[in-house]
Order: sequence, then C-alpha cells, then structure tokens
Amino acid sequence: MISVSRLLCDAVGPGDSLRYSRQYPAADRQRPIVVWNCTRKCNLHCVHCYSSAGNKDPAEVLNTEQAKSFIRDLADFGVPVILFSGGEPLLREDIFELANFAREQGIRTVLSTNGTLISKEVAKKIRNVGFAEVGISLDGIGDKNDQFRSKKGAYETALQGIRNCIALGLRVSLRLTITLSNYMEIPAIFDLVEREDVKRVCFYHLVYVGRGSALSTDDLNHSQTRAVFDLICDRTVDLYERGMPKEVLTVDNHADGVYLYLKLKKQDPARAEKVLALLQANGGNNSGIRIGAVDELGNVHADQFWQHYSFGNVRQQKFGDIWLDTSDQLMRGLKNRKGLLKGRCAKCQYLDLCNGNLRVRAEAVFGDVWAEDPACYLTDSEIELVQ
Repeated sequence: MISVSRLLCDAVGPGDSLRYSRQYPAADRQRPIVVWNCTRKCNLHCVHCYSSAGNKDPAEVLNTEQAKSFIRDLADFGVPVILFSGGEPLLREDIFELANFAREQGIRTVLSTNGTLISKEVAKKIRNVGFAEVGISLDGIGDKNDQFRSKKGAYETALQGIRNCIALGLRVSLRLTITLSNYMEIPAIFDLVEREDVKRVCFYHLVYVGRGSALSTDDLNHSQTRAVFDLICDRTVDLYERGMPKEVLTVDNHADGVYLYLKLKKQDPARAEKVLALLQANGGNNSGIRIGAVDELGNVHADQFWQHYSFGNVRQQKFGDIWLDTSDQLMRGLKNRKGLLKGRCAKCQYLDLCNGNLRVRAEAVFGDVWAEDPACYLTDSEIELVQ
C-alpha cells in the first residue's frame, strides 16, 4: 500500500506503524498481516473478483472449531492484524463469534465486505465485536457499481450499509478497483467520501487473477495510470487544505511511490527526501513477507491473489511453521527476491522502494514469477535503467 495522504500531507493513519516502521526485525521474526478469505460464498458476482466467489462453500471449509484453532495459532505467532474477507464474510454464520475470539486473542480485526448486507442490526453487531475498520467495496456510483457487481441495486444497499456503519461511529474504508470501465468515476468517489464523511479510501490497481484474469485488456495503459494517480494526489491534497483530511491509499502498484518521489524531487526537494525515507521504511511489495493469506479451506498463500499456489494447510501445520518454512522455492524466493528478478525490475535503480512490485501479475502476463511487472508505468529514464 502507498499512503498518499501520509506521503503528501504527513497525515498519519492507524496502519502506519506497520507500514512505515523503520525498525523491522530480522526476516525470520517478521509477522505478517493475514487476509483470511473465510468463505467463498457471496451474494454478488463481481466481474473482477480475485477469489472467483460463488453461491456456496466447499464442504471442506474450516468449521468454527478449526477456525478458532487457526486464529489462536496466529495470535501465538504474533500476527498483528487479521482481515476477514471472502467471498462475503457476513455470510459466515459464525463471523461475529470468530471476530470476537480474534480480538480476545489480541489481534486487531478488520472486515472486508461488499456492504450490501449491513443493516442497522448488522452494523451494531460489527461495532459490538470490535472491528477496527469496515472496508466496503464500491467500483463506481449507481449503475456503474451495479455493473461490476452484476446486481441491480447493489450500489444503494452498499451505500446504506456505509451510512449504517458511520452512524455508529465505525471507521469505514471505501475500496475501488481501477479499470478502463470505471476510472472516470474516481472524482465522484472522492465527492462521496467527502459528503458521507468516510475516513479512508483505497484505490486498487487491477490484478489479473480469479475473474479479474479476464479483464487484463480492461486495465489502464501507462499514461492513463499516471494521470489517474496525479488526480488521486491532487484530490487528497485538496481535501487536506480545506480542513477535511482523509486517509487515501493506492494498492498493488508500488510504482506509485517511486513516481511520486521523482515528481517531488523537481517540485519540492525537501518533501521528496521525507517521502524517500518513508518509502525506504515501507520496503515495497511484501507478499510472502509482511502480508499473507489463508483461504476458506485453510490453505496458506503469499497474499490474497496467490489462491492458485499454497505453501501448506493450517489443518496439518501451524500457520507460523508454514510461514517460516523456506524449503518451498516460491516462499524462499519471495522473501529474498531481488537476485531473482528479470527484465526492467532487475535493473531498476529504485528496486529497494518497490521490491519488484507484484510477482503474481508478472506471472499472469509472462508466465514467469520473476519477470518484470507489466503494470510498472515508469519510463526507462525515470528508473535510470542500467543497460
């Protein structure tokens, strides 16, 4: 994640202690944020769903007892945050029991939902079990969002879910995946964030996995991506200068950080040095290092986009034992990838700031985990490419 609001406005967000700490422990002591895709069931059919969620769970889904054992292992391992995702996590009948259990184990809990099931009563349950944040996906306004969700009326029910959460003082984070079909909606999303008093908004770059693998041709080209990121930066600063600061992040493309740093080097060198220090502390993409994922069956993945590759299952081994086992070639490579990277990534002068970006996107396009990330929009001259 790239915190635009932190880099440009010095606005510190709740997750910044994890995102920009300058004192990380040795690799074998680092503990990841864990995304738990706790169900594959969903009441919607989003066209870009990375988990290809459907209308039912497989029979082998982790039951309540198994889930609690898994959560207890996360706590023993020192995992700081668990993000309950899906599918639609609110379709798990034991979701609130499990969230409360995780919080009792000392883990910060976050809910990632499409928002359409958050009635006033559900919002109260979300508050009562202590979710620190509710992430709600919107990929446009009105019909545009409904087209992505494949369901008429999804926007209005999600908006009501947002309002129900905010009315109870819950911290809401809006999430939008940027594509050619909806990038023009971003100004309206900023207007919505301001109007509804949403505290946080995340703009995700498209990742070509799950049902999103069919949308690779619906991704922005490099010049469009730069223009969209410029817009996000401008709107973030505008909100801050008008006394309405919001936490604004971009996700899944660490080229954003380098691009912003290079831009500020010309416009505001003093600010650029602060940004550089923050990006160095962040370290770029951390799949397999400081972020991981577990699916509804208990399979452990490098992050939520690696559903097609598992390092082991929490039914047979503790999560921590799986996470620290570098006998797996991919796990070993992700934890120390710089010498394995190819193409422009291998030669980039800002590799320490990006860490090779998304390996799963390189694999999707080139069939090679260590190929360059095709979504990097920086020019050869900008990255001081070494021939």
